Amino acid sequence: MDHVKTIREKYRALGPVMDERVQRLWAATEAEALGRGGITAVVEATGIDRTRIRNGMREVKEIRKNPPTASPREQRIRREGAGRKPLTETDPSVIDDLDSLVEPTTRGDPESPLRWTCKSTYKLADELVAMGHDLSAKTVGTLLADLDYSLQAPSKTREGKQHPDRDAQFRYLNAQVKKFQRRGNPVISVDTKKKELIGDFKNGGREWHPLGAPTKVRVHDFIDKELGKAIPYGIYDVARNEGWVNVGVDHDTAEFAVESIGRWWRKMGKRSYSKATELLVTADSGGSNSARSRLWKRQLKALADKTGLRITVCHYPPGTSKWNKIEHRLFCHITQNWRGRPLESVETVVNLIGSTTTRKGLRVRAAHDDGTYEPGIKVSDEELANANIKRHKFHGDWNYSIG
Repeated sequence: MDHVKTIREKYRALGPVMDERVQRLWAATEAEALGRGGITAVVEATGIDRTRIRNGMREVKEIRKNPPTASPREQRIRREGAGRKPLTETDPSVIDDLDSLVEPTTRGDPESPLRWTCKSTYKLADELVAMGHDLSAKTVGTLLADLDYSLQAPSKTREGKQHPDRDAQFRYLNAQVKKFQRRGNPVISVDTKKKELIGDFKNGGREWHPLGAPTKVRVHDFIDKELGKAIPYGIYDVARNEGWVNVGVDHDTAEFAVESIGRWWRKMGKRSYSKATELLVTADSGGSNSARSRLWKRQLKALADKTGLRITVCHYPPGTSKWNKIEHRLFCHITQNWRGRPLESVETVVNLIGSTTTRKGLRVRAAHDDGTYEPGIKVSDEELANANIKRHKFHGDWNYSIG
């Protein structure tokens, strides 16, 4: 980052002439000026311990409240190297012991007492004390940060067995996107977001409320048969950073998926791409927009006839749904926007989705779709033939054009 580089250059110039106290106060003021993430940036640029920076920030705050009357020469300045020595110097084995407790399956004893428990800083501190070290839970947290550990949730990145043409399909899909965008034609990423229970159910995350007054919700997450579920099908415009979400309440079928795309075109796409002749849809290989779904292709043919657009579809390879742009450009922000709020009605879902924004300018519109979508509709060979599907030379099962 630019500010890290700037701080590093300042430190190289001023470091040799600053004593320990001035260095601490300077680092503190630089971190304050940067705001959120300032301490991390200063640590990265200078290598100064974050505890020293925090102490400096407290000292700067105190100086502002009570400005010193003595001259700088008269103020006591700690000599270089004075103060309490770091724990890692007085107890060098603590780092290895802590590391073995945090990752016992790879670097320590698989029979560690923390192997099957939550590794909180308090439990880690208790174990380290039992091993002969003298430290607190707060010190454990500082040591973990120094070891580049952080609190993290499991990440869904293991995609299972990969298709041999996985990377080739990504390259092909990327080339198609660039081609459509050069011509000024729309490129959309589509998918169904996780279905949500409607009602006063607990929703993940937290929201600010008066102390001791949390929103009360049901204890059990059993579906309310009268309220049902919300089925958000999203369309994300890659070039314009815009989203449309069609919130259904019946079934997540291919007919519902294509109807959602049609509503996006009528409400948003047609105005933005008035001269468009083609549409590129990027979609997962499964679900309601499955590459194998005959109904999906039949409905796309009907949409192509209605809009006059030639519709091209490029599917992501099996097992790579998390690469779909709509997941990390639209759906994740919607989830953040309604965190901690019970989705008490379909209108609540629609309003929360429609009010989703980001600092990068994401704009989202949403609408309630109360239509009925019958599951299990069969499409005959004749109907499929009439869809006039042109399969591309490369993986025609994943890449095809209609209309």
